[in-house]
Amino acid sequence: MVYQLFYRRLGIVHRLLLLSFILFLLLFTEREREREREQNQMVFAVNGQRFELSTVLDPSTSLLDFLRTRTRFKGPKLGCGEGGCGACVVLLSKYDPITEQVEDHTVNSCLTLLHSINGCSITTSEGLGNSKDGFHPIHQRFSGFHASQCGFCTPGMCMSLFSAIFNADKTGRPDPPHGFSKLTVSEAEKAIAGNLCRCTGYRPIVDVCKSFASDVEIEDLGLNSFWRKGENANGNVDKLPSYRRNEIHTFPDFLKNEIKSSTCLMSETENECLTECHWHSPISVEELQNLLEPKELGIGKRVKLVVGNTGAGIYKELDHYDTYIDLRRIPELSAIKRDSKGIEIGAAVTISKAIEALMEGKEILPGSVFMKIANHMDKIASVSIRNTASLGGNLIMAQRNQFASDIATILLAAGTSVNIHTGSERILLTLEEFLNRPPCDSKTILLSIHIPSWNPGRNTCSENGNSIKYMPMKETQLLFETYRAAPRPLGNAVAYLNCAFLAYVSRTSDEFVVVSPQLAFGAYGTNHAIRARKVERFLAGKSLTVPVLLEAIRLVRAMVVPKEGTSSPAYRSSLAVGFLFDFLRPLVKGLMVPIKDLQMKISDCDANGGANGYFNTLENKSSLGLSAKQVLEVHGEYFPVGKPTEKAGAEIQASGEAVYVDDMPSPQDCLHGAFICSTKPLARVKGIEFNSTSASKRIMTVVSVKDIPRGGKNIGSLSIFGREPLFADDVTQFAGQPLGFVIAETQKYANMAANQAVVDYDMENLEPPILTVEEAVERSSFFEVPSFLSPTPIGDFSKGMAEADHKILSSKIELGSQYYFYMETQTALAIPDEDNCMVVYSSCQCPENAQQVIAECLGIPHHNVRVITRRVGGGFGGKALRALPVATACALAAYKLQRPVRIYLDRKTDMIMAGGRHPMKINYTVGFKSDGKITALHTDILINAGISEDISPIMPSNMVGALKRYNWGAFSFDIKVCKTNHSSKSAMRGPGEVQASFIAEAVIEHVASALSVEADFIRKKNLHTFESLNLFYEGIAGEPVEYTLPSVFDKLAASSSFHHRTEMIKQFNGCNKWKKRGISRVPIVHEVRLRPTPGRVSILNDGSIVVEVGGIELGQGLWTKVKQMTAFALNRLWSDGSLDVLERVRVLQADTLSMVQGGFTAGSTTSEASCAAVQLACNVLVERLMPLKESLQQQMEVLSWDALIFQANLQSVNLSSSALWIPDYSSMQYLNYGAAISEVEIDLITGATTILRTDITYDCGQSLNPAVDLGQVEGAFVQGLGFFMLEQYETNSDGLVVSEGTWTYKIPTVDTIPKQFNVELLNSGHHKKRILSSKASGEPPLLLAVSVHCATREAIREARKEHFCNGSDGSTWAFQMKVPATMPVVKELCRLDNVERYLENMLSHR
Repeated sequence: MVYQLFYRRLGIVHRLLLLSFILFLLLFTEREREREREQNQMVFAVNGQRFELSTVLDPSTSLLDFLRTRTRFKGPKLGCGEGGCGACVVLLSKYDPITEQVEDHTVNSCLTLLHSINGCSITTSEGLGNSKDGFHPIHQRFSGFHASQCGFCTPGMCMSLFSAIFNADKTGRPDPPHGFSKLTVSEAEKAIAGNLCRCTGYRPIVDVCKSFASDVEIEDLGLNSFWRKGENANGNVDKLPSYRRNEIHTFPDFLKNEIKSSTCLMSETENECLTECHWHSPISVEELQNLLEPKELGIGKRVKLVVGNTGAGIYKELDHYDTYIDLRRIPELSAIKRDSKGIEIGAAVTISKAIEALMEGKEILPGSVFMKIANHMDKIASVSIRNTASLGGNLIMAQRNQFASDIATILLAAGTSVNIHTGSERILLTLEEFLNRPPCDSKTILLSIHIPSWNPGRNTCSENGNSIKYMPMKETQLLFETYRAAPRPLGNAVAYLNCAFLAYVSRTSDEFVVVSPQLAFGAYGTNHAIRARKVERFLAGKSLTVPVLLEAIRLVRAMVVPKEGTSSPAYRSSLAVGFLFDFLRPLVKGLMVPIKDLQMKISDCDANGGANGYFNTLENKSSLGLSAKQVLEVHGEYFPVGKPTEKAGAEIQASGEAVYVDDMPSPQDCLHGAFICSTKPLARVKGIEFNSTSASKRIMTVVSVKDIPRGGKNIGSLSIFGREPLFADDVTQFAGQPLGFVIAETQKYANMAANQAVVDYDMENLEPPILTVEEAVERSSFFEVPSFLSPTPIGDFSKGMAEADHKILSSKIELGSQYYFYMETQTALAIPDEDNCMVVYSSCQCPENAQQVIAECLGIPHHNVRVITRRVGGGFGGKALRALPVATACALAAYKLQRPVRIYLDRKTDMIMAGGRHPMKINYTVGFKSDGKITALHTDILINAGISEDISPIMPSNMVGALKRYNWGAFSFDIKVCKTNHSSKSAMRGPGEVQASFIAEAVIEHVASALSVEADFIRKKNLHTFESLNLFYEGIAGEPVEYTLPSVFDKLAASSSFHHRTEMIKQFNGCNKWKKRGISRVPIVHEVRLRPTPGRVSILNDGSIVVEVGGIELGQGLWTKVKQMTAFALNRLWSDGSLDVLERVRVLQADTLSMVQGGFTAGSTTSEASCAAVQLACNVLVERLMPLKESLQQQMEVLSWDALIFQANLQSVNLSSSALWIPDYSSMQYLNYGAAISEVEIDLITGATTILRTDITYDCGQSLNPAVDLGQVEGAFVQGLGFFMLEQYETNSDGLVVSEGTWTYKIPTVDTIPKQFNVELLNSGHHKKRILSSKASGEPPLLLAVSVHCATREAIREARKEHFCNGSDGSTWAFQMKVPATMPVVKELCRLDNVERYLENMLSHR
């Protein structure tokens, strides 16, 4: 009432003023509320779709997590969670409203934090194109070039390629021809350098990339579905799926408008503070300092400073941080300044931006310090990592975490200084001083890095800039070189050692004098990069002579000493010696190389060729220089069988639409699980507790052996030989055994919680574990091999030895394991169903076994368990029995909680639990004649099978089958399958046969060494005749005409110019001291076995056809071949062959309640067996439909397929047919033949092996699909290459796997495959006992990769001949080379002290 009286007494003006004031208050309050909402709001786009997050997410949420759980886009995959595989790669686009430019680059979405993409646009492979809107040419070409097998890695590959194309098209290069981009072949080959593929062998993927390059030679592109090989190249361009530049808009207009208006996004002058989730983006160093104060953070709070968050790929987050501070919006940290004194780069500048800055400027000459630093940085990590990783972050990790940084080392040599902010002051330090400080705390901020300019003196570099240090100089000149020795030439691998050398040199008469050298070494097992001060002082002012160089490298060897526990310590020290030798050698009197020699190409006779060549070879060349040739014969006898059709589903795999288990949306109330694994091999588990962390507080429950229901069993895996428990019961049996299953609301929380588990062990009164095969022998710990799998000896060994002129007694070989590294780790989703049933989606090669194990574990009938598998993201045997515990644990948890439970194993856990290939130790004795004919071989083999039988009892049979590839005269063996306290070893592509292949070749090479003859002579001498083949492979050798190996062996030698190249290699080796080449030709005889397989074909009302088979699509093209067989078999209805129903066939996912007796998908024969089953089913349908068709044809002039099926439905013809194909005894087993020739080049300084060329000829019979089989041959070979040359699956002293991810386990990449890769599929004609005359292709070619190992041995033998190994004991010829033959292995066999010995020899001959 008072207010009303007051109001009435006011005049009209005052009333208006009062109302205005009230309105202002209301508007101000609303604006403040809106501002508060905006501060906790993010806006960004994904594939053009707007996302506004008003509900704040956990700041540790990665972009990948968000995409896969909160959007429909599942193209980006989780392959490693470390940024090391490329499966998660997406395109991130940023818009600058001032310049109106969009910057596009790839990022690893598994590491990119969601809150860091505010205002950005994300493009995934679905955003390029899809099945609804039309596929992008990249997708179409991946399909058409047969470049996608399992498909799990393909979307990431597509995005890496798209980014390379898109950014190339932004350049000012001339417009390319129609249909091409501005990308060059060189860029195209490297576009996928940061992506891993385990299936294809990379060759077809490279062809896809090169098909977009403006300078590509079309005729050089490989097999594809767009044109036939040999057609007119000029006309083929138009047949490629058309590419139009600028067709994809990566940044939507609506987001540009919002950024311009700044209504929803924070401006660059405001601190973005998402208060609810503790994400801060300060805009000044002072503001950052304030945020780091305890009063702002809170006592004991964990804070994380982030730029690209790539460090999380190395140093995993085991618990949540309380606060995240994004440094990218502080201008000072992102600035790049250049002046006459050098270049200053802000600490938050990405490595990619730093490379660009170092390459810019007219003063940047080829061979300059800045240029060489940039070139070296380009070999660090991968493009997508370099795009987000900051220069400062790399140095902080080197200083704080002892990270083996290349950047720290090369900048140290270049005299770099850094600006840091600590406490209240700014300090300028040399990089050396910075690295030597105590580890930086969270309050120490690296502000900038200053790289000084170096006056090179008179420019004397050659035209290409790569020979600056070799040219004759009349005055002081600057030399700068950087080096790294790493398993992968193009990066994506930590170096064994890196170093950089800078020095001024002056010439006096005929000698060079070193002035002010700066020598830096790093990554060799030291806390951080160091300057070799003692060596610098020694060299300063000295003329470079052989004695001076020798003393300098002795000082280096004494200084570069890796700390205890570092792998290959002596090798790393030898690298330091070798690299300094390589740097100084061209300047040393007596070692100088004439200019004409220095200008010779790598492939020519280059007496200088050394370590620097290894590092800089790729730098100096315009491309990787990859080339390939495919030779195959397409037959039309069984059309469309035999046609190289595209793989079924390849386009949706490329676009990211193909659904894998983890792509399936989580059902309501779904929970996630993670395994707690034992770290002890044999111990009582007294209890499990969890560290008190935010992650452990999110645990909902832990499922263990105690939760197995009454009537159920503790079973996690099952084979015909035995079973393995799901969980340890009181006593662990091996390191890595599951102890429990943590359940949480998300996979991240479950994984973090599992890592917080603290297990209380007790080993009192327990026998020591059996961790070696020798211990297994001592304690008689063996698995029994059933009699039907026990191989029988050949001939009389004693008699064969008596006939021998020479004998090798008890030579030893040791072989390690290999990890599957399928791109999709083990995964499952279990959903409780009505009536006590369980539906399980599993990435599994044997769903039927999973059904049985789950049912037994839960104590329910098999028909209550339904296991479904649509496709598998790579298997190689690892998704057979090793997938069962994963699916069973999910089912048990879901059964207990009556809620859906799923799991996607992180890579570390997967590697710990997988088991992998069988390690073994071998002892062989062999007798042979003087002419090289072997008369007897005996092998003693101890196989480490691990804790349970799994498939291990088949190993003796498999190994003997592969060992019998040569005619040994008499062959006996004693093979024991040892039970040890290791994880169970399982089937891996070619189980036993791969190891046996190596053993056979080791014996051959040992005999050759003993006789001082070429190994190829011994191989040819001991190839089987058909008579000996029939003796060794009794009953399965087939007819004489089927034995194609001798002709394959000779044909391959002719087509690859083997003998001519052998002579050329001798010439090369004769005039190259520090590089050697070797070549080797090896055969294979591979035995395969067919199994009964079911199939069902049903014709629907519209004439479309659905097919079910027992086999699983793993990427091997099973669905594709089955579709072709279905079309062929139904084509019999039309005698003229005019019916073509191929595109109307769909193969369905495996379902254990729909298709029974599915068995295993393994052994290379499931595709052909499934085709045989489908053919039987189709034959029944043809018999049912043929009478109706003949009747209708009498009534109708033209009868179509649709009309026939319509009438069949009206007349109630049964249009579904099931069959179980059972191979008859005479055709159950058969032999595959092939041969390979590989040529390699080794670097005697680094031990690096480059595969120059591989030629393969493989007898495929009449291929069911030559494109699919070609992909299997290439992919298998490259996987074998990994086993023989690269992959180290290591364990600690307790047997726990310590190779835990992409940082420590290196599979082949595009830069490690053969430079030239030629494959011929031999069509060996009609095989009446084969399925349409076809033969297997999945596993046998893997064995041919031993040719690379053998060629490397040949190169090493040449090195040992020259470098002082000509001992009377024959050590030059006879030596064992480990598997894998990594760089340290090769270098050790070439002598770790070869440089010192070379120089000492030079002095002794003066």
